[in-house]
Amino acid sequence: MDILLAMSGIDHGRWLAALRAALPSARVRSWQPGDDGPADYLLYWMAPAPSLAERPGLKAVFNLGAGVDALLAIMRAHPEAVTHRVPLLRLEDAGMARQMVEYALYCALRYQRRFDAYEEQAREGVWQPLEPHRTEAFTVGVLGAGQLGLPVARALAAQGYPVRLYSRTPRTVPGIETHAGPDALIRFASGARMLLNLLPDTPATRGILSARVFDVMAEGGHVVNLGRGSHVVEADLLRALDSGRLSRAALDVFHQEPLPPDHPFWRHPRIEVTPHVSALSMVEESVAQIAARIARHEAGEPLQGLDPRRGY
Repeated sequence: MDILLAMSGIDHGRWLAALRAALPSARVRSWQPGDDGPADYLLYWMAPAPSLAERPGLKAVFNLGAGVDALLAIMRAHPEAVTHRVPLLRLEDAGMARQMVEYALYCALRYQRRFDAYEEQAREGVWQPLEPHRTEAFTVGVLGAGQLGLPVARALAAQGYPVRLYSRTPRTVPGIETHAGPDALIRFASGARMLLNLLPDTPATRGILSARVFDVMAEGGHVVNLGRGSHVVEADLLRALDSGRLSRAALDVFHQEPLPPDHPFWRHPRIEVTPHVSALSMVEESVAQIAARIARHEAGEPLQGLDPRRGY
């Protein structure tokens, strides 16, 4: 069995070692320009389009992350290079859910206890206790009820926050108020103290965090974007922050990454920027999941790939 690792911007050494340890009978190699040799499974992350070209024996492509938007974008942009029709698979959790939960809890506690305001006061040498937002009145809306969004919603609810969950299709989650579909978006966001986005990047979700949502949130609310930069209408967010309609935004993902040095988000006093680190793919967990799925497929179990039309 041949496994081809096509990755850009990441050290291959640890991935190669983990794959060889988990699949000792497989021949594992890194893709190099000009490599059109056979491979049973292709493991992909942000590599050039030729790495995705059809090759003898290919059975499936694994995307080494939960988000598949970059993979689908390169397939659309280079249809002449990507002609195979094998299943496309993404990682499911692989250590990412816990990281998302940690990021979400940090933001909820930081804003609810007003530590962001204390940081501003400290820079100015101001000693002034502030009234915290009551936990039971700090409503958090979580957009996305998948492998990452649902654990986040449950973790926030376990801390005593009133939690609302927004998804494409109806869900029932004990102890959590649920909303589904575009017609429910405004009702979901109305009065929320914090919106936390973990939606996938699809045509239906792009621009979902816009003025129409910000305008119905609680005055001085907070926005946390851990999904994709395309979900935020940047001009609307800046206006909402400058007017005081929103107090602060924590952004981990952006329309262009890395975030350009001259982008206004870097300098805005009410925006906190992190470099797309809310949930990193953990090598050992990812390889264990991939190896298990390959083993099941080699034993005759079909692979359930994503739907490219929906984007997840």
